[in-house]
Order: sequence, then C-alpha cells, then structure tokens
Amino acid sequence: MSEAQKMDMTLADMMAQLGVQARRAARQLTTASTAQKNAALQEAANELRADAANILAANGEDMTLAEAQNVGKARLDRIMLDEARLEGIAQALEAIIRLDDPVGQSMAHWQVDSGLDITRVRVPLGVIGVIYESRPNVTADAAALCLKAGNAVILRGSSEIQNSARLIHGCFARALKTAGLDENCVQIVDTPDRAAVGMMLGGLDGNIDVIVPRGGKGLVGRVQEEARVPVFAHLDGVCHVYVHENASLDMARNVLLNAKMRRTGICGAAETLLVDKACADTHLAPLIAALMDADCAVRGDEAAQKADSRVSVASEDDWYEEYLDAVIAVKTVSGMDEAVDHIAQYGSGHTEAIITDDGQVAEDFLNRVDSAIVMHNASTQFADGGEFGMGAEIGIATGRFHARGPVGLEQLTSFKYAVRGSGQTRPK
Repeated sequence: MSEAQKMDMTLADMMAQLGVQARRAARQLTTASTAQKNAALQEAANELRADAANILAANGEDMTLAEAQNVGKARLDRIMLDEARLEGIAQALEAIIRLDDPVGQSMAHWQVDSGLDITRVRVPLGVIGVIYESRPNVTADAAALCLKAGNAVILRGSSEIQNSARLIHGCFARALKTAGLDENCVQIVDTPDRAAVGMMLGGLDGNIDVIVPRGGKGLVGRVQEEARVPVFAHLDGVCHVYVHENASLDMARNVLLNAKMRRTGICGAAETLLVDKACADTHLAPLIAALMDADCAVRGDEAAQKADSRVSVASEDDWYEEYLDAVIAVKTVSGMDEAVDHIAQYGSGHTEAIITDDGQVAEDFLNRVDSAIVMHNASTQFADGGEFGMGAEIGIATGRFHARGPVGLEQLTSFKYAVRGSGQTRPK
C-alpha cells in the first residue's frame, strides 16, 4: 500500500485491510513448504545483519525519546538494542529454522470398525495478533514463530519502539518477497493511535484468531478484559524462589542472585524469596546480604528484619507485588506446606523454583505447585522458550486453555482430523 493510499484511508479502513490481507496470506501459508518458510527466516536473519547500523540508529532514536519521558531503568533495558542483542535476534531466527516444522505432523493415527482411517494432524491457528510494548525483539521473535508455524501475524508495537520495530519488520517484508511468500504474512500496525489496539481486540471482522499481548499489567489487563478472541497471556510474573532446609547455601545464593538480578525487568525475575525456618539461622542472613551487596532492596518479615537491620518492613501488598526492579520480598516459612500455600495464595502461576539437595522433596514441590513452570535447583530466569530449546517464544501463558508456559511453535498450532474412507456410509 502506497503512502498516498494510506493517507486517503481512515484508521478503521486500514485496520480492516490488514485483517483481510492477513487472512489471505494465512491461506497461502498453509501450502508453503518447510524449505520455503526456512528460506524466508534465513533471509530475514541476513537482512537484520545487513541493516544492523540502521536498526541500531533507529533504536537510538527510540531510546532518546524514552529517556526524555523519564521511563525507568528496567524499561529502558527492555527497549535497548546493541550489536550483541541484534545478533542474538538473528541467531534466534536461525534456531527456529533448525526446529521441526509442526505443520502437518501426525499427532495420532487409528482405524475404527467402520474401516475409516483417522489422523489427527497439526494445522496453523490462522492469523495471530501480537500487541507488545518496550521490546523490539518481539517484532522478530513473533514474526518468525508465527511464520514457521504457518500463521500470518499482525504486529502492533508500542510507540516507544516504533522506529526499531518498523525497520525490523522491513527486514521480514524483504525476506518474504525474496522467498516467494506473500509480504502480508507479516504486517505491522504503523500508527501510534491506540484505537488500533481496540480494533485488533475486536478481531478485525473475524480475521484475527488469537491475540498475544507482551507488556505491562496495564496492557495485558486491557487485552484480557476487552478481547473478543482467545488470548495467550500472563498478567503478572510474581515468581518465587523457595530455599528448602536441605539447600546448599552456595547454590541457593548463586541461583537467587541470578533469578533476581540478572535482568530485573523481565517476567521470569524472582520477586519473593521464601526461606525455610529450619535453615534460617545459617541461610537467611547470608542470602539477604548477597542481595543487598548486589544493590537489591529487601522488604521482609520480622525474621528477615532481625537477620539484617537494613531490611525494611514488608506489607501484605509486597507478597503480591511484581516489582520488575531491584527489589525483593523475603519471608520465612515453616516447611514445604507453608511454602506451597504461600505460592498458591500470592503467586501468579508463572514460574517457581525450589533449591534443595533432597530429590524427593523436589519432586513433591514439582508436583504440588500449580504454576506454568516449576524448577528445581535452577534460576527462574530460565523461563524462556529459547532456553527451553524452543528457538524463541511469542510469550508466556499462565492459563490452562490450549497453551501454558512458553508459547512456541507447537502452541501456535491447532489440529484437525483427516478421515480417509473407501465409500463408507453410516447406517441408520
């Protein structure tokens, strides 16, 4: 669509056209070969590398605007691209190339007494709408995953990353054309008008099948409240690290510091530390000191305050809080039962970890904790599709419908039944 044509169209007209174009492109993708999709992804990776200087310059513009708006440090970190991060995006695309194509895979196969031969086979979902903020890498991750899984995608990034997202999308548009695929397989909503989000949530006249939000609580809450199509999302990332009485102090310290401080602004960052009272005398003070030495503020219960005078008082609200910053809540618990109960009451169903040398206790924790991701002796920051060997992820889902945990290739497919007969008719 030319710029002149865009100017002559209303926002509603433009959004409706995006939906129609996406549906048409999705139909084409159902017959695209794995080789053709992989070729497009490799070309997109090549384009990202070739256009790196321009993308980083555009990201610099986004960073300047964000800094002028006094956004927080964690948010700036999410917006920022550098050579290493851009190369990581390109490598993520190449990792997706190496993954098996789920489309067309047989999930089950059987025959029935009538002689019918039945196969349950994976198929694309159709058209995915991705609404995201502060993360320019989502432009590429979402585009690549949707494409490999045979879906068309409509991307709508927030205004604070519009320059970066526009150029990254351009890489995909050129790559799709080179690979002989419809450029409309990957489209971007290139307007800061928030009304566009509402139109996507309405489904664009039935042309969007699923919405995936990536961003803060405000965005995700709006999507979950207003969407008229299914949503893959999590509202909060209130993640816990539980240090069991049989935990190695060195391991607990190392895992905790990574879980909290590696990147404080991501949804897999630990927000609450639970320490077993049985090991509090030996573990609580060193763990708090390690956090504070890493410039992490600590809000804790009475035991935590006694262990270190620098700990401020934790309120009831702190147990629910997703800080997304260098702040953590600390509480002592009387064993496994209280830890599990605390997580059930205050957690968001995202990611929890237990640190313990007792394998049976770990298995009990893994079985009892009802979160999308539950870990033993590992940082909660491994809650990521790329780290799970899924190439990348389009988001983390905490619901129980269709997708849960990292949403990767398989989660972006559904299934249908292919039934083969030899002239059978059903008797009266």
